[in-house]
Amino acid sequence: GRAKRFAKIAGEMVSLSAIEALSAELWPHLVTVVVSLPDPRKGERLVLLTTDAACTRDAFQQFAKRKGATELVVPADVLVVDKIPLLGSGKPDYVAALATAKERLAAKSAA
Repeated sequence: GRAKRFAKIAGEMVSLSAIEALSAELWPHLVTVVVSLPDPRKGERLVLLTTDAACTRDAFQQFAKRKGATELVVPADVLVVDKIPLLGSGKPDYVAALATAKERLAAKSAA
């Protein structure tokens, strides 16, 4: 039941926590969560969950580029959710976030 906090994208290990730190730097007033899902082409893909519709992949990509980060840290998808899943301790619930991302992307591809 534990969610892993690294993704392997195109053979490179990418820290999901580091991507969340970049997101927190860009959008300090928000809690965002990053999870990884299987991707047939690159191995895994990153999905950022946020509650703010103003958060976009393009904005994240531009910020990451200014910080000198590689394209690998840019989430493939930014999903706007009603609320970020949290544990009773107030920390992000990564297992629930992963389930939400899978569900939302499956619904999106079926539409």
